[in-house]
Amino acid sequence: MTATILIILLVLFAILGAPLFTILLAVAMVGFYSQGIDLSVVAIEIYRIADMPLLLALPFFAFAGYVVGHSRTSERLVRLTQVFLGWMPGGLAIVSLVACALFTAFTGASGVTIVALGALLYPALMQDGYRERFSLGLVTSSGSLGLLFPPSVPLILYGVVAQQMGVGRVFTIEDLFWAGLLPGLLMLVLLAGWSLWTNRRMARQRQSFSISEALAAVRAAIWEIPLPIFLIVGIYSGYLAISEAAVMTAAYVVVVEVFIYREIPIKQLPAIMRESMVMVGGILLILGVSLAFTNYLIDAEVPMRLFTLIQRLVSDKIVFLVLLNLLLLMLGAILDIFSALVIMVPLILPVAVSYGVDPVHMGIIFLANMQIGYFTPPVGMNLFIASFRFEKPVAELYRATIPFMIVLLVAVLVITYLPQLSLFFL
Repeated sequence: MTATILIILLVLFAILGAPLFTILLAVAMVGFYSQGIDLSVVAIEIYRIADMPLLLALPFFAFAGYVVGHSRTSERLVRLTQVFLGWMPGGLAIVSLVACALFTAFTGASGVTIVALGALLYPALMQDGYRERFSLGLVTSSGSLGLLFPPSVPLILYGVVAQQMGVGRVFTIEDLFWAGLLPGLLMLVLLAGWSLWTNRRMARQRQSFSISEALAAVRAAIWEIPLPIFLIVGIYSGYLAISEAAVMTAAYVVVVEVFIYREIPIKQLPAIMRESMVMVGGILLILGVSLAFTNYLIDAEVPMRLFTLIQRLVSDKIVFLVLLNLLLLMLGAILDIFSALVIMVPLILPVAVSYGVDPVHMGIIFLANMQIGYFTPPVGMNLFIASFRFEKPVAELYRATIPFMIVLLVAVLVITYLPQLSLFFL
């Protein structure tokens, strides 16, 4: 009875805005205490994160992303993609999609993409003759593309949490990176196809391909072009471990942006480092207490009880996946992606594996839904960031993003019901 009262109080504190890590920690402590288990097990579980070499990748990739976000990389990226894709019919829309996806993959922060690229892409789309609603919807929804491409921090975090569960087959972070490629490309292709089709009757200015401009754009970004190639070859070939790739990426980005381009003064690096490590610290704190929370759930057999309950109501795998997508879309709209990962993966993954869902495929389904959740009404984070950035009412952004949401929902259905797309390279 006492434990029940405490759980009710904790839920109340969560509703009132108590920090997430305190709620997770308190739930774990109450659970272990009610089972008569010594509470030192909580400290042991938190300490376990220090024994995960893979977690070295998180701070280094995050720091590299923040350095890129503070530089003028976004301008060079847009120029580079525009010179090679802008000559196509509807090329600027494709430029926007590709640039946003690449930028989000490296920065790992959807809001940063809208703030950094929005000032470049939105006026350019308007000037090129695209409708205002389409331009707003494209930039807002594209801000969350790229979460399935390496070196996506959410992909790494899912791998860390899922591996601690020990559920289903054993997999690596490299497996997740391989699995995200085709689903991520599918989302890009469907959005590009819809953008071209919906604007097919519009007369737009189309720039001709210029070799001199292409050489100038390549020359301007000559030090940044090798970075994604280096990451892809190093990680996918198995020559570099994830942590090694993260360290080398951070070092390379600092050298390029600080000493070669000289866009970031050395004296600004500590502030950028502090900003990125505050985010990483929050992730690690939540992850540490979530390990204790996860361990309690396993000890209490919560996932199995949840599976038994769901199996009574839902016996078909297809129906389960439909309900799973609906749940993840709602979670993506009300939780940030890191909180959703550490809270929901321990609950959902064992149930999904019991229905025959591969844990790698589950990770791609999870993050694909989270991408859409970023701009799902009424409280998707991208909607409010875009509203502030472009000085437009949130209601207008609701209407602007709906077509893009429908296209991405089609992509999510394909990703969900065609597991071979995610597991093709594995």
